[in-house]
Amino acid sequence: MSRSSKDTYTPAWWVPGPHAQTLWGKLVRRPPRVTTRAERWTTPDGDTLEVQRLDAPVGASPRVPRLLILHGLEGTIRSHYVRGLLDQARRRGWAADVLIFRGCNGEIPKASRFYHSGETTDLDFVVQRLTAAHPQQPLVAVGVSLGGNVLLKWLGERSDDLPSAFRAAAAVSVPYDLERGSRQLERGFSRVYAFLFLRTLRRKALAKLAVQPGLFAEERLRGARTLAEFDDAVTAPVHGFEGASDYYTRSSARYFLANIARPTLLLSAFDDPFLPAEVLDDVSMVAFNNPLLSVEFHARGGHSGFVSGLVPWRPVFFAERRVLEYLSSYVEEHARIS
Repeated sequence: MSRSSKDTYTPAWWVPGPHAQTLWGKLVRRPPRVTTRAERWTTPDGDTLEVQRLDAPVGASPRVPRLLILHGLEGTIRSHYVRGLLDQARRRGWAADVLIFRGCNGEIPKASRFYHSGETTDLDFVVQRLTAAHPQQPLVAVGVSLGGNVLLKWLGERSDDLPSAFRAAAAVSVPYDLERGSRQLERGFSRVYAFLFLRTLRRKALAKLAVQPGLFAEERLRGARTLAEFDDAVTAPVHGFEGASDYYTRSSARYFLANIARPTLLLSAFDDPFLPAEVLDDVSMVAFNNPLLSVEFHARGGHSGFVSGLVPWRPVFFAERRVLEYLSSYVEEHARIS
């Protein structure tokens, strides 16, 4: 674990345990209200992406930083952590954009595909468009859960071949090893999360199949009882993988960490109910050999939780603050150099 004492996380005493930490934001939190505007961008394959945009304040410098946010599995613009990150950007006077993965805005994708943990072409398309449209703005990015896996994989794939405006990244509660993570979601209370994900994923897949028959085998989808079975029945055949195991191996972020060539914060908790703790030990060993990776793995915090604060009526969402503090340091460094 490489972090200074000021960055240590103290869990809220009134949100005990990993599951309470994981569910607090979704079930109890009142996310800040942040007004964004939706834009629809045509992709190279003829589909459309929705990007939710937070404009910088009127009169802001053309060099004002821009934050790109990637949500987690089945996330939306309404996800509490998305709203929290947007609020942190707004407080700093930054611009921000949220990439809504295909199918997560309530529409059926036009192309013969969905989004998944290893799909990075949409992210690359958005980064290229943002840096071309705002060449003077330093760009930083944060991905949460699945979005973090996508971000880290893309960073490893691109390595040094990134736009100069892209300065730094942060990844929160990443499922670094998708195969071991899928097995973890079949155990104990974690099966509740898997059930909820599977319910919405199945509904979207059936809607897609209704407009594009034969894309995958319907009977296998209907028989899927775990996320791994869903990935074997739908994700893998639709996206050219041999099966779920092949998809997990080729898409897991842990295999791309060594090639990351931008400062990147890795923020997770050992009690994350979506991932076995030993995966984070493995990630720490890989990250040790890449000085651009800052590992901050805390004993507690759940999955994308990290609720702190002395009293329930004044909660502090540590991960959102920490991410923006980290990214700010590289934006300020960029401004001094410029």
